[in-house]
Amino acid sequence: MFLLPAFVLLGALVVYPIGYSLVRSFYDQSGDGFAGLDNYQALFTDDGIRTALKNNIVWVVFAPTVATALGLVFAVLTERVRWGTAFKLVVFMPMAISMLAAGIIFRLVYDQDPDKGIANAVWVGVHDTFAESSAFPKAHPGRDSPLEAAGGGAFVTKEPVRAGRPVVLPLVGVAPDLLPDGAEPAAAAQPEDGRVTGTTWQDFTRGKGVGTLGGVDAGELGYPGMRIEAVRDGAVVAATEAAGDGTFTLPAAADGALLRLPADNFEEPYNGLDWLGPALVTPAVIGSYVWMWAGFAMVLIAAGLAGIPRELLEAARVDGASEWQVFRRVTVPLLAPVLAVVAVTLMINVLKIFDLVFIIAPGSSQDDANVLALELYRKGFAEDQPGVASAISVFLLLLVIPVMWFNVRRLRREVRR
Repeated sequence: MFLLPAFVLLGALVVYPIGYSLVRSFYDQSGDGFAGLDNYQALFTDDGIRTALKNNIVWVVFAPTVATALGLVFAVLTERVRWGTAFKLVVFMPMAISMLAAGIIFRLVYDQDPDKGIANAVWVGVHDTFAESSAFPKAHPGRDSPLEAAGGGAFVTKEPVRAGRPVVLPLVGVAPDLLPDGAEPAAAAQPEDGRVTGTTWQDFTRGKGVGTLGGVDAGELGYPGMRIEAVRDGAVVAATEAAGDGTFTLPAAADGALLRLPADNFEEPYNGLDWLGPALVTPAVIGSYVWMWAGFAMVLIAAGLAGIPRELLEAARVDGASEWQVFRRVTVPLLAPVLAVVAVTLMINVLKIFDLVFIIAPGSSQDDANVLALELYRKGFAEDQPGVASAISVFLLLLVIPVMWFNVRRLRREVRR
């Protein structure tokens, strides 16, 4: 009598849905015609389901492994510091957040715009530390310019330049307030004997009809740092960079050569990685899962760590073992049962992962991030194929049962000990 309410709930919420799904998986879309194994055949012929199965394998291999490894590292390291409890609290806090909320958070974290997404903000910051971005990504020659496109994003003068005759290289396309901090009012270059001089600047003055096209006017700014190359017969014979006022000077070797503004002057600024693109969307979503569940692994492993006899650790140290040897040869083997329970529990969890993939992966790459639980939802509701969806659910159950059986056997062995 005491067990009857539990049996009723178990039958209504677990046994009946499983049985109904098993029966429904053998019927067609309408549910009236017997389809045999056709729905199960679709598991291995449908491109969407095959992609979902491949991604589930990636999830099962990497997500539990990384989360368990991080939990082990956190548990061992925090045991030696005073603020270990506070650190464990911070690491465990994501467990209090729902999958939906975590998905929304990481959708923002992985935003392509570095001004919004913290992942790209950090990535771009590191990149720009070692590789400076171009200051003139939108610059280009205006009409009646002495410059023309040279292919590959570079620009070259239409005519060879001569020593003693100042060259003008006017450009447009960069807003004055976006020019580098070193930009100064542009100045006309002065002729020098035996040298090629010139000016490269923003040939634009605010206000209708203001300024002279191709001439340096008051209020116009130079292009500081613009690289200029003198090219003869396809080879660079001289090169320099413009000063703050846009002026530059080349040696006599540039006489009779063409001046080229290399393409690296105009490269678009580095905008980070496409975290939610087809190539990285699955690792990105796995990263958010690890962020949530590493705390769970840490707490369980820390509990197991607290049960290890300290005499064994001290004996190993007395025998001359280093800390790494103690960790690898004593701590990890003694924690093996706990690590197995954590890893298996996380495997069961990732086999039915749905929320994070559904929320984080945008529509353009959701097919690439697809997993079986999400494909079940899409087949059953978006594509109205309940038979195929039921077959996927049965297949998922079959995948989970061996893992659950392994976990139950291990727990029973631990109880007997």
